[in-house]
Amino acid sequence: MIEFFQKYQGDLMYVALVVVSVVLLRYLTNLLHKWLIKKEQKRFSGEITKPVYFIKRILNALWLVLGVLSLLNIFPDLTHSESLITDFRFIFYLGFLSVCTIVGATSVNLWFKQSITKKINKHEDPTSLKFLRYVAVYGIYFFGLFFGLLAIPSFQNVAQTALGGAGVIAIIAGIASQEALSNLVGGVFIISFKPFKIGDIIKVTDNMVGTVTDITLRHTVIRNFENKMIVIPNSIINKERLINYDLGEKKCCEHIEIGISYDSNVKLAKSIMQQECENHPLIFDNRSEIDLANDLPKVRVALTTLNDSSVTIRAWAWAANFTNAFQLRIDVLESIKERFDNEGIEIPFPYRTIVMKKEKSDEKVKTGK
Repeated sequence: MIEFFQKYQGDLMYVALVVVSVVLLRYLTNLLHKWLIKKEQKRFSGEITKPVYFIKRILNALWLVLGVLSLLNIFPDLTHSESLITDFRFIFYLGFLSVCTIVGATSVNLWFKQSITKKINKHEDPTSLKFLRYVAVYGIYFFGLFFGLLAIPSFQNVAQTALGGAGVIAIIAGIASQEALSNLVGGVFIISFKPFKIGDIIKVTDNMVGTVTDITLRHTVIRNFENKMIVIPNSIINKERLINYDLGEKKCCEHIEIGISYDSNVKLAKSIMQQECENHPLIFDNRSEIDLANDLPKVRVALTTLNDSSVTIRAWAWAANFTNAFQLRIDVLESIKERFDNEGIEIPFPYRTIVMKKEKSDEKVKTGK
């Protein structure tokens, strides 16, 4: 045993040094992780700390792999020193690049989140910052992956070709026809020309009405009034003719239409609709100074259509915004229905006349036909 230790004394000391180094590096990594967690929670209260855990795992795995490669150096018959050094450098480069990428993306993401929160607290539009956050974070991850592939010999020629003039043109021409670039360009157009922004209530179709909650590189997210998230690709929403209830003036005119029978008193029905609309607390007085001077009513009511079995009466009721207009509409429809029932004004429902041909069939039987 003594001869064994004397013979391999240098190798054993080298193994011990490697093991101690790996253990020490993992211990320092855990200390660094705890310190970063405290700093992050102190500076960015309530933020997710998953990237810090990823960094800890990557570093611990990196020290372990590098330690194993270092230990293999004592077996010259199994490995070549030059290839071992190359592998050592390659793994160290990938680990260092991964940590730098995660740290950079996380730092940028947290900075944008803080800036967005400040914008929201100041009641300013955060749409541009939210979109730029996606661009910056994904850009950092893209370049991290790109430089990681450059370290792989089989990808170096491909990457160098792609960086050439002809390669760039070929890539751009190939991607331009893809839906991904269309969505990206659509997102840039939305941010640049701002047909809507985060927080606006928009109507794309009758089934897609809600509040814009996010605009990403690929899609726009709308939360409808059923609290469901509608995800629309930017290339599609860019082509649609949509209604933005918060673009410009927010006041909204709600058309309240009710059909009554021809036998009902039209003047009384118009008076009831006008009274119920004007008495609602959410009604907005949209009259101009000239209208006030001429003593025009706050809510205009008129007969608009003569139908087959009813006449349609419309009230133009104004509200301060789309949300108030919706609430005004449902409240007034209920109160008008109650008043119509009390005043004897009929809201017609479909009638169907059935003609029985039994008598004619009986006559044919009697005559022998």
